Amino acid sequence: MAVPQLSVFLENRPGHMKRILNALEAARINVLGYSASDTGDYGIARFILDKPEAAFDVLRAEGCAVTLTEVLCVHLPNKPGELARVIGAIADAGINVQYSYSLISNVIAIYAEDIPSTEAALRGQPIELLSLDAAAARFPFD
Repeated sequence: MAVPQLSVFLENRPGHMKRILNALEAARINVLGYSASDTGDYGIARFILDKPEAAFDVLRAEGCAVTLTEVLCVHLPNKPGELARVIGAIADAGINVQYSYSLISNVIAIYAEDIPSTEAALRGQPIELLSLDAAAARFPFD
């Protein structure tokens, strides 16, 4: 069963992701999962949203370069080897996985150029920064 995904192409500089997320929030569109990666001066943010068609219209109205494609979402039991099993089944069928990311979690990883400054910026917010052990504890083994 395919799931709609929005891909947004944006400049790799402060404020661009915020503009997209603010537009989605204003339209009461919930982010169920996302991935953001850079390719130098530009980046690609991919989203699974509760209202993908509405989000497409909202982001187009914001002047964003956005595409709507389909992906598959798979639930993995939380135990060693499950990701390898799924990716292996796809590879065994002769299919290349071009990218994948996780979703349906409110624990996210953020990479920024200056991790200590980024951490300091978040410390004054009502945000819980997690250690590796604390993050792992959020997902107990099945």
